[in-house]
Amino acid sequence: MDMSTSSPVITDPVSISPPLLGSLTSNLMPFSVMSGGCSSPGMNVSTCRRKIEEVLVSGLLDAMKSSSPRKKHNLAFSPGDSPDEDPAYAAWMSKCPSALTSFKHIVANAQGRKIAVFLDYDGTLSPIVDDPDKAFMPPAMRAAVRNVAKYFPTAIVSGRSRKKVSEFVKLKELYYAGSHGMDIVTSAAEHNAEKGKEANLFQPALEFLPMIDEVSKSLLEATSGIKGANVENNKFCVSVHYRNVAEKDWEVVARLVNEVLEAFPRLKVTNGRMVLEVRPVIDWDKGKAVEFLLQSLGLNDSENVIPIYIGDDRTDEDAFKVLRERNCGYGILVSQVPKDTEAFYSLRDPSEVMAFLNSLVRWKKHSL
Repeated sequence: MDMSTSSPVITDPVSISPPLLGSLTSNLMPFSVMSGGCSSPGMNVSTCRRKIEEVLVSGLLDAMKSSSPRKKHNLAFSPGDSPDEDPAYAAWMSKCPSALTSFKHIVANAQGRKIAVFLDYDGTLSPIVDDPDKAFMPPAMRAAVRNVAKYFPTAIVSGRSRKKVSEFVKLKELYYAGSHGMDIVTSAAEHNAEKGKEANLFQPALEFLPMIDEVSKSLLEATSGIKGANVENNKFCVSVHYRNVAEKDWEVVARLVNEVLEAFPRLKVTNGRMVLEVRPVIDWDKGKAVEFLLQSLGLNDSENVIPIYIGDDRTDEDAFKVLRERNCGYGILVSQVPKDTEAFYSLRDPSEVMAFLNSLVRWKKHSL
């Protein structure tokens, strides 16, 4: 989205690419790194390696700071209220307006068409909390999601493991895509599958499972001495949470992640809100997962189906981009601050997400 230059915009950094590499000769090494002084005559390999490591660590640290803003806007408002008296925020809202105030426009385009709903979990259905294991969804939100699933095909697309996010949500009526879409079940009756087998399972990164387990153990050991660091194995990816780490120690986290990944050139690191995500180097993300789900569920007709994707993090941008490029559906960013985004609309927090979902249900009931 083209953002006004007068508005301070937090640009969520793209994934650090290539994955933090130990090889000096990889053709994946970005030009800025390869030309960062390593071509100087007489420079030995050890010095060159150190310079590359410093560039990678510095880039990762910058990404951590950029994606973890400290500034908060005044949030003393009720869902649907006018924006804060903040010129920068108001300018951003003119480009990414509230999905609540724009609700009539959204559903007007859905008349005679089928809506499919895709939802991130953390920061979208549940509040962001210090302990990722306690990111529980409020009962009122669970009821809202359950009601949405009665009327619309509904999927959870999360960076969490599919098992963990389904345990948080506790709804059988949904489709689940865990590990940023690398672990998908296209049967809403997953928990009722006969003989404990999960039907219609799609796992494009299956070969990486042993590697993910290995890197998870290595990261857990490497960060064990950092107060507040939390390593979460999400089956096909590993999350290194630094929300509870003192900011002065973020560089240590970046350096340790870099050192661990030197031994895993087939893995990359991306960043989200107070988290580093270690993932396989494959052409797959939440956007691809949404396309796969739409096709698998027979919802790929862009003329008759409107996908709505609601998410709050950098990884959700891949899904927003898909909907924008398909010229169908709506990406809705959950954010309290201006961000550069591919989403069409915005919501401020999970309470507004719940209000939007409840509005969808009321609209559908009245249109029957």
